[in-house]
Amino acid sequence: MEWKKEVKILIWIIVVFVFAFFMPLESDRFREAIMAMFDLTKWYAQEHVILCLLPAFFIAGVISVFVSQGAVMKYFGAKAKKWVAYTVASVSGTILAVCSCTILPLFSSIHKRGAGLGPAIAFLYSGPAINILAIILTARILGFEMGVARIIGAVIFAIVIGSAMSLIYRKEEKVKREEQMNFPDMPEKRPVWQTALHFFTLVLILVFANWGKPGNDVTGGTWYWLWANKWYITSAFAVVLVFSLIFILKLKWQHVVLAALVTAASAFLSSSPLIPMVVGIAGLSIITLLDRREPENREWTLSSWDFAKQIMPLLAIGVLIAGFLLGSTHDDTAMAGIIPNEWVAGLVGGNTVFSNFFASIVGAFMYFATLTEVPILQGLIAAGMGKGPALALLLAGPSLSLPNMLVIRGVIGTRKTLVYVTLVVVMATVSGLIYGGLF
Repeated sequence: MEWKKEVKILIWIIVVFVFAFFMPLESDRFREAIMAMFDLTKWYAQEHVILCLLPAFFIAGVISVFVSQGAVMKYFGAKAKKWVAYTVASVSGTILAVCSCTILPLFSSIHKRGAGLGPAIAFLYSGPAINILAIILTARILGFEMGVARIIGAVIFAIVIGSAMSLIYRKEEKVKREEQMNFPDMPEKRPVWQTALHFFTLVLILVFANWGKPGNDVTGGTWYWLWANKWYITSAFAVVLVFSLIFILKLKWQHVVLAALVTAASAFLSSSPLIPMVVGIAGLSIITLLDRREPENREWTLSSWDFAKQIMPLLAIGVLIAGFLLGSTHDDTAMAGIIPNEWVAGLVGGNTVFSNFFASIVGAFMYFATLTEVPILQGLIAAGMGKGPALALLLAGPSLSLPNMLVIRGVIGTRKTLVYVTLVVVMATVSGLIYGGLF
């Protein structure tokens, strides 16, 4: 079979050569697509890698190391009641203000710890789909009925898609269930409340560090207050994390305090929140790697590093391709990709099967950061997008993206990934048709 490998290499060489040979550098569209590709990649690196992904890797590491396999299986595995597993998985997004990429290390972690395919997929879908601020923003800007349709659709999607995946791969899941039924109940190393405190402290740091502004015209209310004070709130949870590191993980208090003081000093001396986040993560990595008293602490950081190695390269490739094809739309930036925006707007008008299907496909491949899907949709609706396709894009977009698909493929394989993406696109299309017909 060695010749097949050589043929693949030859084909890739030919593809790259032909692309380079015929590269249309004289085309304004091509040059703008190249700029959009790098603009989206730069923005993603500045806004999401440090504040979103790095904390997410450490949270995934907590699940992988500190949360026992028995605990994961209790809520998501064969021993769990289905209604419990799917309920927990489908509403998890209400506390996770994450995008389709930030959810990946968490999904990968619970899947590796023995979660059933159905609940794991429900968690993967719901995480980015129903964070509470996105729902509120959708209702306020795009209409109350759209916000309600989004949250109902997202919860139903999570349960139906997870159940469908479990049914389709029932033979594999049956084998996994039989293995888990014989899995002994291992005693927890520490009380559950301690692990939960450590886990949710990291989750809340992630949530508030990435808390988005409610809207340019909003200057009051609870959500605005939380956004205006998010770094004070994040700092308060950082203090709780210091407590957790010393009293729960049993790290040397001198090392933890020194790392905390250096992080605090960097926050006072810098104008960017990225600097203290980098310093804090570096300090956390160093003190856990150097710890010799508790092997789990070192394993936590090494596990987080394993997730980073697995996910980061695929995300980088995916963001580059998404930017080139569909452009860069964030903040006040609007740079077209090789596929013209006016083509997209023109194809999603009305409430036909095609317009809903096309909106679902575009949403599935396009990268949306948390909350950015709402202003993007606002612009598309103003350009003539129908309400049905708008909901279809809302249900397919935040939970899927090309970078997201590449990573999911590495976790569950190509075939399961294709089935998952197909289920999301089909259900989004049907939901859009029904919603468009009603409203």
